[in-house]
Amino acid sequence: MPAFAINQRAFLLVTPHGNILWDCIALLDAATEALVHGLGGIRAIAISHPHYYTTMQDWAAAFGATLHLHAADRDWIMRPSPALRLWEGETLELAPGATLIRAGGHFPGGTVLHWAQAAEGAGALLAGDIVQVAPGARRVSFQWSYPNMLPLPADAVRRIAATLAPWRYERIYGAFAGQEVLRDGPGIVARSAARYVELLDGRM
Repeated sequence: MPAFAINQRAFLLVTPHGNILWDCIALLDAATEALVHGLGGIRAIAISHPHYYTTMQDWAAAFGATLHLHAADRDWIMRPSPALRLWEGETLELAPGATLIRAGGHFPGGTVLHWAQAAEGAGALLAGDIVQVAPGARRVSFQWSYPNMLPLPADAVRRIAATLAPWRYERIYGAFAGQEVLRDGPGIVARSAARYVELLDGRM
């Protein structure tokens, strides 16, 4: 507080295998660092896409955490860090039940995190803005540029939907405060993607 920069939010997943930070905020101050240490620190950090890289190297250094980024987005890493671990392929399990999924989108390595134990075992998708929760939480969207309201191509949307279809989850947590789908996450993604593609294909 107050809001500044993109103003995305971060999530700390507290797990028996060590805590995971999903995305990060630009400001890391002494109070935040003390609070996170009090919750058990951070073992691993994963960032959805380069728009949220911000001060990730500083977070990794402060907590001795490894920093997991998809290798397809390596060109957007502005500062080196010994904590960096570039992963390839379609999934990476950070801890039992916490899996990174390459969905693509407005960056080739765009990633979401599937957390199987969330929502009392119903599962949750931490989506950044790779899958953007729309106002009302009954739709999601997929954009190439959110500030300019430019859409992704239909094939990219089909790929995101197909990538997420096999995963079991109920909730979706988006990049910004108030962006939560609390039930029927897979249905909302599937219906939203289908309608999005229909409109791009000119079917009103």
